[in-house]
Amino acid sequence: MNQSGINPEKIEEAASSTQILIVDDESSVRDVLQRLLSSEGYICRTATCVEAAISALESAPADLVLSDIMMPGGSGIDLLTEVRQRWPDTMMMMITAVASAQTAIDAMRQGAEDYIIKPFNLTEVRMAVGRALEKRNLLLSNRDYRKSLEKKVEEQTGEIRSTFLGAIKALAEALETKDPYTNGHSRRVTELTVTMAKEMGLPREDVEKIRLAGMLHDIGKIGVPEDILHKPGKLTALQFSSIQEHSAMGEKILMPIIKDPEILEMVRCHHERFDGRGYPDGLAGKEIPIGARLMAVADAYDAMTSNRPYREAMPPERAREQLLAGKGSQFDPAVVDLFIKVEDCQELPFCPVSGRPFAVQKKAS
Repeated sequence: MNQSGINPEKIEEAASSTQILIVDDESSVRDVLQRLLSSEGYICRTATCVEAAISALESAPADLVLSDIMMPGGSGIDLLTEVRQRWPDTMMMMITAVASAQTAIDAMRQGAEDYIIKPFNLTEVRMAVGRALEKRNLLLSNRDYRKSLEKKVEEQTGEIRSTFLGAIKALAEALETKDPYTNGHSRRVTELTVTMAKEMGLPREDVEKIRLAGMLHDIGKIGVPEDILHKPGKLTALQFSSIQEHSAMGEKILMPIIKDPEILEMVRCHHERFDGRGYPDGLAGKEIPIGARLMAVADAYDAMTSNRPYREAMPPERAREQLLAGKGSQFDPAVVDLFIKVEDCQELPFCPVSGRPFAVQKKAS
């Protein structure tokens, strides 16, 4: 380390790996610059024209290009344009005669870093090259730092979002646990919906989105008064309207945490009807996301086969009949058929009524 605070060993190490391309149609100019810059520890290559320079850069990009402006077969400005487009990390310096200084200045306006004038002052050439390479290193370091910072922010944001999402899931499960009538409902609906989604052959990414939407589809019931949720008798029109708000409320609760619009849309639309008479938006048919159409059938089946304050659980056979009766009106006919197929032929994760694992055998034809 010298008195200026500069470490000569680091400078030498950096120079030894720095690639410089010298482009000039005059061999004497190329030779002078190559000898000078090689003596400084830089790795130097030469080219006699724009075409040869582009070929050299395609073979191995350079950190710095020194290019004459006036050359036969293409100017240094042509090369500058090509370098800016294809090798944006490469610095460009122009070589010009005294009479063409204005042309070099114009080149700087187009993206050149600096220019050197023939005949050369070797000290000025060294300094100009050093400045250009130092600026390049600073730009690259700043970019790497910015990317690193952005990555850290993204990771921290992901961790925060994951923490909040975990808390929301726990809250949804805790709310269900408090109510013996809905305990485990979201888990059962999720497993039924995911089983159907897999049977459909949906991509794994879509299945995982459906899984998350299923776990959280009723989170909006946080905003519904408990006396309405647990009312043993028939709801009034006003009370039913309050219940209907839970799907849109769920979307609103999750929006700051979940950025995937497909998941949010499934939460919002799981009470839409195939005939367009559902809520909150009155969507119909395939306007309703496939995940929400699957969830609607699983949700209805689990609700029908579970005890509720206002009625006893239906037998699974009766619930199946209700689903079949709702084909084309409340439910997507294809999804109901899929559900029946899954129930007949696939191992369900657990009984929708008891919650215990079981396998439904395929019925004899």
